Amino acid sequence: MKKFLLAAAMLIAPFATALASDEALLTEARKVATTLPPKLIVALQDEIKKSGAEGAIPVCKDMAPKMAGEISQQTGWKIKRVSLKARNDARAIPDAWEKAALEDFDKRAAAGESPAKLEKGEKIGNEYRFVKALPVQALCLSCHGPVDQLSPAVKAAIGQNYPNDRATGYAEGQIRGVISVRKAL
Repeated sequence: MKKFLLAAAMLIAPFATALASDEALLTEARKVATTLPPKLIVALQDEIKKSGAEGAIPVCKDMAPKMAGEISQQTGWKIKRVSLKARNDARAIPDAWEKAALEDFDKRAAAGESPAKLEKGEKIGNEYRFVKALPVQALCLSCHGPVDQLSPAVKAAIGQNYPNDRATGYAEGQIRGVISVRKAL
């Protein structure tokens, strides 16, 4: 019996170690992914107070990628925002894995799951990937809400900065996109 238990323990040990490693990666990825949104919200609120919603568009366009780059340098994780309805085709188009996660999140949210809790993490090949849903907040609606509710100044600024924009028509609580992080193993 001892030999059997020892053999079983030897077979199970690598799985337990892998499970602990996966859990540590998930925890780390979750921490990295939740770093950007609060910083972005503060920057947006400050700029909206100074120059209105139309003046805050450069925060999402220019400052958010810089913030993500700084977080990437500090953590070793690549971080970006992607969406099925991208505003910035150069930066926000999901790859196949991200697209599948976004579509799954939309289905789960439609079935009643809280968008704020939707996330997915897994090892794929030689990297760990993680996405966390970005629900639309009231603050976002000035630029991402229904087109007929956007101010003329916001419409003009979006048209100037994002000629191929598809990121309007949202309601509060809908999934705007995801924060996507990945790290080579």
